[in-house]
Amino acid sequence: MADNLKRIPAVTYIPGLLICLVIMAAGIYGADLIGFLLEAAGILPEGSASPVSGIFVAILIGIIIRNMIGLPDVFSKGISFATKYALRAGIILLGLRLSLTEALKLGAWGLPLIVACISVGLFVTLFFTRKMNQSNRLGTLIATGTGICGVTAIMATAPVIKAKENEISYAVANITIFGLLGMLFYPYLAHAFFPEEPIKAGLFLGTAIHDTAQVTGAALIYDQIYNSDTVVDVATITKLTRNLFIIAVIPFVSYLFFRNGDKSSQETKLPKWYKLFPLFILGFLFLSLLRTIGDAAVASDGQAFGVFSEEAWENFYGFWSSFGSTYMLGLAMAGVGLGTNLKIFKGLGIKPFYIGLIAALSVGGISLILISLFGDLIKV
Repeated sequence: MADNLKRIPAVTYIPGLLICLVIMAAGIYGADLIGFLLEAAGILPEGSASPVSGIFVAILIGIIIRNMIGLPDVFSKGISFATKYALRAGIILLGLRLSLTEALKLGAWGLPLIVACISVGLFVTLFFTRKMNQSNRLGTLIATGTGICGVTAIMATAPVIKAKENEISYAVANITIFGLLGMLFYPYLAHAFFPEEPIKAGLFLGTAIHDTAQVTGAALIYDQIYNSDTVVDVATITKLTRNLFIIAVIPFVSYLFFRNGDKSSQETKLPKWYKLFPLFILGFLFLSLLRTIGDAAVASDGQAFGVFSEEAWENFYGFWSSFGSTYMLGLAMAGVGLGTNLKIFKGLGIKPFYIGLIAALSVGGISLILISLFGDLIKV
């Protein structure tokens, strides 16, 4: 791939990258506008982040342009570059968002609860994917999105299993819809089951809802209605801890994908074990460790790496993690949308949405059961 990049003049990438950049900006603006309108309508409390990511909006805009207007070939190389390399860069930078010390706050009982919910999301999705004779790739994407951290997990898994643009778009739409429904209804369900137990309510929201922004929105809705800051804190810690499992789960589901694939196909032939740990996941892990070490140094000495004050360190990792999640991933997903032909969706049908619904309800159900049984043991 590197040799190919050297042979192709750099100027040929500019048109595609520029259109991805424009669509990314439109996606960010569109997501913010949706959040503003929902807040103005009283559906979301004041100060909430938009429950619809700029990534999702960028995909939709890209799909509309590709299928209603069309794109000349001059854009293809830049779009391909964005979907491959901006995606990997964005996921690596996301590592700065997650500190391993967050997981320790949940203690010895919180982690098994999260692992159980992730496991149910993965295996229920993959089981029904096989039973309904659906695409193994699409089922794997929905499984990681449901089990770990929504859109980010889907994007991290996609290049490993060589998912197609329409499969990525379908999985993102699936996760977004059910995550939004969970955000709107789960705060009331949490209060119905755990009316005077904010830790349990926060655990439920953090384990049962797919995307980080949606978890935050649900927790803020709970806080606005039932006046509980603790729920916001616990839900956030739980979700960030759950996100950390992307490091282990992506190689695991990739292994399952290749193991269960068509052995006669070169695309699904089980690769060497070390290829299941893509470099961008190792980069993600490295930056997560860097964030953890920096946080520990600030806590003990007041400076990270002897250079950054607490405020400077927070600004540093905040800027770069936001740059990765907002701009790099937004650029990549604009390319995914531009590469998605809606005609292909006819072959995917409605069944994958049923799979996503079953998976979402299964994760919510197991979360309620386990928190009811063991929630008193978890202290934050």
